[in-house]
Amino acid sequence: MTTHTLTLPYPVSANRYWRSFVPRGGNRAITVVSDEAKAYREECAWRAMAAGLRPLKGRVLLELWLYPHRPQDWQRRQRLDPETWDDSVQCIDLGNCEKVLSDALNGIAWEDDKQHRKIIKERMEPDEHGARVVIRVSQVAAKTVAPQLFAEAS
Repeated sequence: MTTHTLTLPYPVSANRYWRSFVPRGGNRAITVVSDEAKAYREECAWRAMAAGLRPLKGRVLLELWLYPHRPQDWQRRQRLDPETWDDSVQCIDLGNCEKVLSDALNGIAWEDDKQHRKIIKERMEPDEHGARVVIRVSQVAAKTVAPQLFAEAS
């Protein structure tokens, strides 16, 4: 089983990743990837290639840990609310983070995002290493046993 771990730049927000517009003479909006998104894709591709990552085949497990920017007043926030101080830190939501990364790494870390069989996402506490996303991409066995979600009635 192949596994790769990458540290990537903090994702572009979904609102800035895709742009919609009505072309001249058209009557329906089209959606395209923004220039900022293209630059993000290039950076992700460069880091993936530098790490030796090639598109995985078969089923893929994607794990991601999102580290938001640490605000300048983080110590004050932590002192006032030691347990949940980072809940108020501005951060892209995990769903949009996954969408942006899936698009940015399509054809780079996996052949197509339809290969994703399991996705685990977690927002982390901001730290001294700066805003970033750490991902682990793994091939998974073709035959996996589904967990018993409901106990059978007897």
